[in-house]
Amino acid sequence: MAGGEQGDDPGQPALDWRDEVIPVSRRFDDPYFSLNDGLAETRHVFLAGNDLPARLCPGFHVAELGFGTGLNLLALAIANPGLPIRFTSFEAFPLPADDIARALAHFPEARAVADPFLAAWAKGETQFQLGNIAAEVIIGDARQTLPLWQGRAEAWFLDGFSPAKNPELWSPELMAEVARHTAPGGSFATYTAAGHVRRSLEAAGFQVERRPGHGRKRHMSAGRLQDVPNHG
Repeated sequence: MAGGEQGDDPGQPALDWRDEVIPVSRRFDDPYFSLNDGLAETRHVFLAGNDLPARLCPGFHVAELGFGTGLNLLALAIANPGLPIRFTSFEAFPLPADDIARALAHFPEARAVADPFLAAWAKGETQFQLGNIAAEVIIGDARQTLPLWQGRAEAWFLDGFSPAKNPELWSPELMAEVARHTAPGGSFATYTAAGHVRRSLEAAGFQVERRPGHGRKRHMSAGRLQDVPNHG
């Protein structure tokens, strides 16, 4: 899944390319998107899992852990019926624009709307406009950057690398921060159904459901914030 990557040695590539089209993180030994049509999985997990685009309205704010190739943002842009909305993603290891463009070539529908994002990204811009979406990617370890964020999202895409490969992005403490930065009644969706992740989200105040996953994945998780955390 998405999550971002840079090699420890700047002279070494951060990615391997499976079948020449699917980027695989060397740091986490995990692909950036599903081997079974990543765009379809994004729509099933993150859009449908958050009841989007039906819930979109002017000012609606989507947040994400794990920007990766930006595929989730592009799927949201395709689904958005032209409403002015916001998107904030947290990414520790940003990919270069050339690698993102190569990965997105696997998804012509997403690549067709990606030019404004890729142009901004190639210039080092982390805030940009994609259609009617005002997007921002906050670079750094989410364990440090999310607690400092002043926003609250109506919907979360939890799309870090696999909890087995990248446990830091699924810790109870970080899931509590996700809840703290969720608007009352806000939602989350994620491809993982790992028990410890579901328990952490429940402890943070979400009502968690296990739902059918995409493709070969039997289950995913989604839910709504039931108890508003203490924001003091």
